[in-house]
Amino acid sequence: MTVGMSPEISPPNRAGKFRLAAALRQRLAPSARALRHRNYRLFFFGQGLSLIGAWMQRTAIWWLVYRLTGSELLLGVVGFSSQISTFLLAPFAGVLADRIDRRRLIIATQALAMIQAFVLAGLTIAGIVTTWHIILLSVILGVINGFDMPIRQSFVVEMLDSRDDLPNAIVLNSFLVNGARLVGPSLAGVLIAVVGEGMCFLLNGVTFIAVIAALLAMQLTPYVPRAHHSHVLHHLREGFTYAFDFLPIRAILLLLAMISLLGMSYSVLMPVFAKEILHGGPKTLGFLMAAFGIGAIIGALVLASRKSVRGLGRVLVFASALFGAALIAFAYSRNLYLSLGLLAVAGFGMMVQFAASNSLLQTIVDDDKRGRVMSFYVMAFMGMAPFGSLLSGWLAGVLGAPIAVAIGGAGCIISAGFFALRLPLLGKIVHPTYIRLGIVPDPAGGDSDNGQPIGVTSPWEARL
Repeated sequence: MTVGMSPEISPPNRAGKFRLAAALRQRLAPSARALRHRNYRLFFFGQGLSLIGAWMQRTAIWWLVYRLTGSELLLGVVGFSSQISTFLLAPFAGVLADRIDRRRLIIATQALAMIQAFVLAGLTIAGIVTTWHIILLSVILGVINGFDMPIRQSFVVEMLDSRDDLPNAIVLNSFLVNGARLVGPSLAGVLIAVVGEGMCFLLNGVTFIAVIAALLAMQLTPYVPRAHHSHVLHHLREGFTYAFDFLPIRAILLLLAMISLLGMSYSVLMPVFAKEILHGGPKTLGFLMAAFGIGAIIGALVLASRKSVRGLGRVLVFASALFGAALIAFAYSRNLYLSLGLLAVAGFGMMVQFAASNSLLQTIVDDDKRGRVMSFYVMAFMGMAPFGSLLSGWLAGVLGAPIAVAIGGAGCIISAGFFALRLPLLGKIVHPTYIRLGIVPDPAGGDSDNGQPIGVTSPWEARL
């Protein structure tokens, strides 16, 4: 026996550690149950690394443009150029997602995005990059993302062996994006200060290898092409009619579009807040972006613990209003630590709003129209942001960045109020869909009390 060891104490300590680890796994399992699926697990870790690189590049571009020009308006122009293509192309990408092998399409878009990052890195490291180079390459990346995002959103269901884990997978996707929002800008702030923006672009290009490798390693059901006798425009019109004739889908998309238009454009003005208002540099910018990411991660964890989509309609109202209120308070903060805290609250509200919208849409949409409806989700989420970027850049140039952000926050609160007024009607409309999907019990089956599922305290809690 080794001197100094106590055989009476060591085994219980080890057993206690095992019990603690098992308890932690059991507690965390419901929040990460989608990771039980091998294909989704590959996607999760590969995409996570790639998203860190994407946020590094995004942060570095904002800082590079502001360093080269000192113009709030040009920050808005770059934001517009990188996202307007998503607004224009996402509907067509949704049609493709319903007609073509989604995995092959995603591999192609990821490879093209990798090339774009390497070109941007080469121009920047060589010291010959100009604002027009950045705008042109941002447009190219916007075209790529315009096809990639709707296809990737509708591809999630193919990576799961059980559709019951779809809401959790959607929330974990949001966790990935916002975890990367936490890590990426922080790394970018350090790298910009030490070696310059070009290294951020170069590392982003390298990270695409991880997600492409993950996609190639997936074991999916072989894709079987389906005959499509109708024209692409017919399928596009069919998806548009389906989405906007069903009031709950239309209302969710419109609220999402308003939040994106009025609220999410705050991000293009972050260099102004970091440099002019909080009197910092690229590290301050990284801290601000990371604070938003911390709040978003907390929001993702809260949503991941939910086992049902019931009640998410009211969650949308709360999250949208919270996001707007936090933006207003942030706009008038002149203290770095207070600003970081307020951005964390804003990140929480934003993440919960977007992920809850995604979960509700993916739950109630018909499978054969999933790609097209998710393309409208991307239009509302990413496609409205370029117009918000232009609007915020113009308002910031005329009224100042704080007032521009405050106006956006107030618009988010007003939009949440309009959605709240329609929530009872939306709940009644979506209730039969929830019954058909087995999300709530059928009152006709006897599991009810006065026509309302047992245990439900609000008339629409089981509906939306």
